[in-house]
Amino acid sequence: MTIETIGLAQDNGQTAVKSRKQLGFWMCTALVIGNMIGSGIFLLPASLAAFGPISIVGWIVTSLGALFLALIFGRLAGLVQKTGGPYAYTQEGFGAFAGFLIAWGYWIALWTGNAAVAVAMAGYVGFLIPAIGESQIYSLATALGAIWLLTFINIRGVKEAGLVQVATTILKLAPLLMIGVFGLFWIDSANFTPFNQSGQGEIAAISAAAALTLWAYLGLESATVPSGDVVEPEKTIPRATVTGVLVTALVYISVTAVALGVTPSRELAQSTAPLADVATVMWGATGAILVAIGAVISTFGTLNGFTMLTGQVPYGAAMDKVFPTALGRLSKYGTPANALILSNLLASALIILNFGQGLVDTFNFIILLAVMASLLPYALCALAEIMIVIRRGETLAGPDIVKVVSLGMAGFLYSVWAIFGAGGDVVFYGFLLILMGVPLHVWIAWRNKDESAPSAE
Repeated sequence: MTIETIGLAQDNGQTAVKSRKQLGFWMCTALVIGNMIGSGIFLLPASLAAFGPISIVGWIVTSLGALFLALIFGRLAGLVQKTGGPYAYTQEGFGAFAGFLIAWGYWIALWTGNAAVAVAMAGYVGFLIPAIGESQIYSLATALGAIWLLTFINIRGVKEAGLVQVATTILKLAPLLMIGVFGLFWIDSANFTPFNQSGQGEIAAISAAAALTLWAYLGLESATVPSGDVVEPEKTIPRATVTGVLVTALVYISVTAVALGVTPSRELAQSTAPLADVATVMWGATGAILVAIGAVISTFGTLNGFTMLTGQVPYGAAMDKVFPTALGRLSKYGTPANALILSNLLASALIILNFGQGLVDTFNFIILLAVMASLLPYALCALAEIMIVIRRGETLAGPDIVKVVSLGMAGFLYSVWAIFGAGGDVVFYGFLLILMGVPLHVWIAWRNKDESAPSAE
């Protein structure tokens, strides 16, 4: 069942009003770009500075992998028109248990991602307002305040969240394009040597850098998740997803190249607002302030998009009795309020528990955890179309078989390689988080069995 077919149960027993499809091409494209271009590009230059210019190769590899995944999700959107995105596709292709694991892992990725974006936003707010930047309590309050403001907006309705997304996407692109284009004139070629500054071999350095850069592409599947609210999803979602990835890749690669070329890597690695520091070199204090404002708008928009998804994914799973039914209940606005509140309580707890490590270290750990939780869904979705065709008993013509298998294997191998690049610690913690969902699945299956059993007369 999708959002537009679910009735809203009111206390007074009145029939609920059905929500109408409200997300078109531009809102979906804004959702894709807005969820990808956020904290990543504004804080990752500091994280990647330890690798040096070789990190640009990591961006290129990740961009190609993201494009493969975008094409895969676009095809899946035409096959399975159902709220839930990766969860819905995996369940259709691999069955209920695999669907649960993906819903669980993807949900973890979303609320951990929310935590990371909020932390990055607090860093740039601190650049603009030094009193916040100098106080851990104020920074923490800023991150938590942003999360709960947007949770309230998303509870009010999907259309309201979509309008916020379009506005913030337009505003965030302006300072990034200025740095990516005009910054070419401030590049010092000496900053590009040595090419690999990580102390690791080239393959290891590229793999590690790519694992970090993949964070910036999380959300490429965003348009697939609220499928029930999308106008002509079989056409709109593929176009919005591919367009969003191509625009985002261009922005990421150009801005990172400028950042590494303008500021020495050693200085960049210590920055909590790296693009603002780059803008200071280029345009002085005024430029830095404008970029910092753009970063706050950008991260706010990404936080909004991720918040929308933290409600939609558990909602879709609850409708299929894969998650607790309480997460499938709608508010009087027709939104999954319970799912939104639980998700962002967890995001808030993660921020509070890790904020003492410092902003950049906290950001790096959380984004790698979010990446790991996302890669299993990506890997299974890469092969989901093949499994859906098999389970439906359909056949494909020769050229279609080659296309589906080639695209699926490319996406799967990329996902496996990215898991390798995330590192042992992150894979370990990510695996534990996903494994912790298995008892929940057993409990839900047991409860569903009891509910479906005939009552004794």
